[in-house]
Amino acid sequence: MTSVLFKKIFISFVLLGWLVPASGVELPDFTGLVEEYGATVVNITGQRSSGGSGASPVPENDPFYEWYRRFGPQENPRGQQQSVSRGSGFILGQDGLILTNAHVVENTTEITVKLTDKREFVAKVIGFDKRTDIAVIKIEASDLPKVKIGHPDKLKVGEWVLAIGAPFGFENSVTAGIVSAKGRSLPQENYVPFIQTDVAINPGNSGGPLFNLAGEVVGINSQIYSRTGGFMGLSFAIPIDVAVDVAEQLRTTGRVSRGRIGVVIQQVTKDLAESFGLEKAEGALVNSVQSGGPAARAGIETSDVILKFNGKNVESVGDLPRIVAQTKPGTKVTVEVWRKGKMQSIQLVVGEIPDDPIASNSNSDSSANTSKNDTVDRLGLRLAPLSSDQKEELSLTGGLLVIGVRGPAANSGIREGDVVIAINNNDVTTIDQLKKLMKKYDKSRSVALLVKRGDGSIYVPIRLPK
Repeated sequence: MTSVLFKKIFISFVLLGWLVPASGVELPDFTGLVEEYGATVVNITGQRSSGGSGASPVPENDPFYEWYRRFGPQENPRGQQQSVSRGSGFILGQDGLILTNAHVVENTTEITVKLTDKREFVAKVIGFDKRTDIAVIKIEASDLPKVKIGHPDKLKVGEWVLAIGAPFGFENSVTAGIVSAKGRSLPQENYVPFIQTDVAINPGNSGGPLFNLAGEVVGINSQIYSRTGGFMGLSFAIPIDVAVDVAEQLRTTGRVSRGRIGVVIQQVTKDLAESFGLEKAEGALVNSVQSGGPAARAGIETSDVILKFNGKNVESVGDLPRIVAQTKPGTKVTVEVWRKGKMQSIQLVVGEIPDDPIASNSNSDSSANTSKNDTVDRLGLRLAPLSSDQKEELSLTGGLLVIGVRGPAANSGIREGDVVIAINNNDVTTIDQLKKLMKKYDKSRSVALLVKRGDGSIYVPIRLPK
């Protein structure tokens, strides 16, 4: 009886708010933050067209059938499958500039932005960068609420953070958690020191903001680690300083400039450190140097361990690509390396990484995210001129880099990363030249492209549409 009475008294105290955690610290209240900055978050929907019957791959008795029916690809009247891309974003400027993820807007034919006041706008793509998964879009609106930008370097592990987005299309959903780690490297992601959190992030949250308790955006929610496709407690956000730098370059120049030095590197393990005479396992071990590249010209050698680049410590192998990429091409830097038991300082001039495809405008036609200057529609190719570094690396004097493939080119096996050297035995060096050559083949049903792929070259015949 005494036990029952004690439980009743304890529950009463809890309900009245008389009991607090032993430390005296209360859980944070996010209501003020959401009220003030919730309107800066937008819901983004992108339309993608593709062929196919549209038949659902999910059986009706499957627990995910209802979700697929509502949010999966939809059949349009012409029988084409309409794939819908759903994501989130946030307002950077009162004039309608919005930041989101590249994978939310890439390959879309039309992008719709919905505000919290239910207004909807068709957005224009200013540009996107696949290497960091950052995109900038714009809507024609004014006097919009905008976010405050924070400082990710001041973010501490264990600190509370909050995400606002549209998981599975449920607009302006709020989830909270803590920072689990900083500076995370993910496979195939060399240029972003991710913020890891345990905030619940799901499909549709992509591109939404990660706030600190001061209401400042410290990151963009981008990825989750999952074995099921749903949230499992591991979420990753792009630090906002990285995103803003990329966004500013896209907005002002239409491209993102990154440094490169031309080395292949690997992690320094404890055993390798011991064999090289290093006191601890740190730095990036050079296992090959690109012939004629910036590192080779500066005198960096295989088996050098790079410990410092341009005054910044290289603690692990993942640090070097990020530090180099953030260095302006053409900059002369000092590289400190461990070579044969001694420290050496080497002067190096940073080169430039070749451009990624940039989406720079109109959603008015089927090539919505394609600059018209770099597209050869009849072939189904998006192309870019080779940089001087690329020409040097590939030992070419001309050629065009394939940065997008669809239609006839895709059907013929052309891949992104291929280099088009010639068409029907005519060398090509510029996109305009290729377009002029294509006019000669207006009545042709096929052309042959000479393509450099890897270490070899092959002819690829392309069957052209009438």
